[in-house]
Amino acid sequence: MAWLLGFAMLIIYFNYFLDNERNPNQSVYSRFDEQGNTEVILKRNRYGHYVTNGKINGVTVQFMLDTGATDVAIPEGLAEKLSLRKGPERRYHTANGTVTAYSTLLDSVLIGPIEVRDVRASINPGLKGKEILLGMSVLKRIEFTQRGDTLILRVPRS
Repeated sequence: MAWLLGFAMLIIYFNYFLDNERNPNQSVYSRFDEQGNTEVILKRNRYGHYVTNGKINGVTVQFMLDTGATDVAIPEGLAEKLSLRKGPERRYHTANGTVTAYSTLLDSVLIGPIEVRDVRASINPGLKGKEILLGMSVLKRIEFTQRGDTLILRVPRS
């Protein structure tokens, strides 16, 4: 019984370790800069990507920031869980060729205290998994700066 318990604890520890390696931003760190602007600080994962938890329409999701994506790209299976409606068909030109996806509109995208409303997105049947590509339909509405292995997202005061 002790061996089984020890083995189970090792599995839990390694799963936690692997999750943190893939998403070091599970708890989003935010602060105010010298001018009072809200900032979110993200650490790059070991694969060179910025992955973080956030929310779409109040539901917790996982984002991978992708400056090469025009819109927020959501896997079809996840879009169904988020109760997103498919709009008109659109074609996107990606690194993997042309893909067909469906337009949708997100009421709210939240990363820590940073909220972007009325966001254009696409439901992509070809994407698998639970990660949402956070594309330029959000990123163009906030400032972002990379320094070393850190990405700073900022919403300047109006």
